[in-house]
Amino acid sequence: MPAKADDRHRQGQSGPSGGKAVAPRPAKAASKKRDEDVSTEAGEGADEWGAAKTLVKPPDQLELTEAELKEEFTRFLTANNPHAPENIVRYSFKEGAYKPISYVDQMAIHLSLNGNMILKDSDEGRRQSIKLSTSVEKAPLETSAVTSGEAEVKEEESTGDTQAAGEEEAEAEGSKAAEVTEAAEPEEPPSPRVKEKKLANQFNFIERGSRTLNNPMRDRACQSEPTPCEDFSATANQWEIYDAYVEELQKMEKSKEKEKPKAQIAKREEEKKKGRKLNSLESQSDDINKISKAAKIMERMVNQNIFDDIAQDFKYFEDASDEYRDQQGTLLPLWKFQYEKTKRLAVTAISWNPKYKDLFAVGHGSYDFMKQGQGMLLLYTLKNPSFPEYVFSSENGVMCLDFHNDHPHLMAVGFYDGNVAIYNLKKATLQPSYKSSAKSGKHTEPVWQVKWQKDDMENNLNFFSVSSDGRIVSWTLVKNELVHTDVIKLSVEGTTMQGPEGLQLQTLGCGTSFDFHKKIDYLFLVGTEEGKIYKCSKCYSSQFLDVFEAHHMAVDSVSWNPYHLKVFISCSSDWTVKIWDHTIKTPMFVYDLNSAVGDVAWAPYSSTVFAAVTTDGKAHVFDLSTNKYEALCTQLVVAKKKNKITHIQFNPVYPVVIIGDERGHVTCLKLSPNLRKMPKAKKGQEVKKGPEVEIAKLDKLLNLVREPESEAGK
Repeated sequence: MPAKADDRHRQGQSGPSGGKAVAPRPAKAASKKRDEDVSTEAGEGADEWGAAKTLVKPPDQLELTEAELKEEFTRFLTANNPHAPENIVRYSFKEGAYKPISYVDQMAIHLSLNGNMILKDSDEGRRQSIKLSTSVEKAPLETSAVTSGEAEVKEEESTGDTQAAGEEEAEAEGSKAAEVTEAAEPEEPPSPRVKEKKLANQFNFIERGSRTLNNPMRDRACQSEPTPCEDFSATANQWEIYDAYVEELQKMEKSKEKEKPKAQIAKREEEKKKGRKLNSLESQSDDINKISKAAKIMERMVNQNIFDDIAQDFKYFEDASDEYRDQQGTLLPLWKFQYEKTKRLAVTAISWNPKYKDLFAVGHGSYDFMKQGQGMLLLYTLKNPSFPEYVFSSENGVMCLDFHNDHPHLMAVGFYDGNVAIYNLKKATLQPSYKSSAKSGKHTEPVWQVKWQKDDMENNLNFFSVSSDGRIVSWTLVKNELVHTDVIKLSVEGTTMQGPEGLQLQTLGCGTSFDFHKKIDYLFLVGTEEGKIYKCSKCYSSQFLDVFEAHHMAVDSVSWNPYHLKVFISCSSDWTVKIWDHTIKTPMFVYDLNSAVGDVAWAPYSSTVFAAVTTDGKAHVFDLSTNKYEALCTQLVVAKKKNKITHIQFNPVYPVVIIGDERGHVTCLKLSPNLRKMPKAKKGQEVKKGPEVEIAKLDKLLNLVREPESEAGK
């Protein structure tokens, strides 16, 4: 009987999972509950099936016709946020102004949830997995321990008393039935979940798609020409190498013997043993000289690649908008030349080389007499804007310079301390080839301008200089020495003073600029600090040919017209530029530029075009044949803050100008077509060119000014 009870007990445990197994009578309540659960689940599913067929419309749904429902709408989705602002402005503390922000964040966050997922491989994940596994293992162990304890009690009861077997059997059956009911009671079914009713989609199916733009594929290929190759083979033995070294040493010894006098041959023989290392160093310097030319060409090629867009503008760009500007023009900035060691030095002189049209010299010094120091002389080329071709330093500031027309390698330079010097670019020395001194009659004040003149009767090189000490000096190179001759002394009229013992003391004028006539060799003009312009001759050292009361302040520049023999131009710190006929004491044209004028220059391609620069950082370009009253172009070249333009020069061939400022920078600018207009060709007629045409063009303008004066004189 006890064995049968165990079997029934086991069947009761495995009844629900077995399916066909018949449960004992006391477990009827549990089976009824399960049937009720199954029936409720089936009922819920039937309700959902029925609900899907019924149409449930939300209260705010639009009522559309069949045609509106069938209509398709296509949308292209982009990555840009339509609600993102496009004109955000932020304050820039660096520039001190409000600046628009170019980049706007296009990301829009619709949903953001902070998750609590943990990686399995992390320390926290391993702790939680171990904790879960131990809790699962403990639950089956406790249930098995309870069942084994009950079996042991039943065995002891069955074997303990054999006399009351029938009664005990009935009691055992009753107790087991109670145990089954107790075991069935805790296994109550979970409460049924109330599922939410889902509304079916009441709209027709619409196909939606998004498409992004695909960038078109482009194939690009370049092929370079193969470099020429040559096969060369040779064998070198020890004796061939030895013979080559011996020949090289013999060549070096012969070259040294030719350079040095014979008296030093004996000393050289004694020093041969010690001078092996020196020979190797000299050979290295020779190798460097051989490489330097190739390295210079390579540097120019690299710079032309870096500044390729500027080089293209320099050669080909023509501003097409000039056609719509009503004769106005512009200056296109090209290269900017600068050198680290000249950042605190002003540009005091600029001059183009007469032979190499891309080469120009720049003198650096200071116009502030309280801040005088060293000066520098640099030569730049348009082929290499990043570094100067030649660099010369001096103890005093460079104030002026000029190239020789027939010998373009010779350059005359004037310094702040009154000295003049000649630099020879062919010599590889950093010092001037010839320089004046106190013994040779140097100036006592700064030299403001130097000009080369034709060689004298004995074919000696000759140049002139003007200084604040009132002397105009002619310097002649005789037997490798500079010999000076005072041409004229600038005396100021009405300033004679009575000195001690009845001496007549006369104050000298301060010369600031001068220029020699292009055709009449002896005639030249001198501008002074008092504002006067003297017309002088080389033949008279004590008298002036004429005096022009030109300006109210110092004359900064005076220059003859390159075409017309009678016309010259002057500029001054009194804000004016004046054009003169040297036979008339009153100016032909006067222009007020609203700021001190630092320099003025005639254009080499036209008799009526000139340019001037002012201290407010602007460049002004005039063409008298187009507009007699105002400039065709007034353009800001440098920033106004603590910077001023000092000099301007036209290139003799290319349509560019170079402008120097007080910070040591030189800017190259290209003239637009309106600033260099040539006469247009008429039908059936050839355009006349040449100096005669230019002279006639300027004469026509001067006659308009002269006519009223002549009529008044009559």
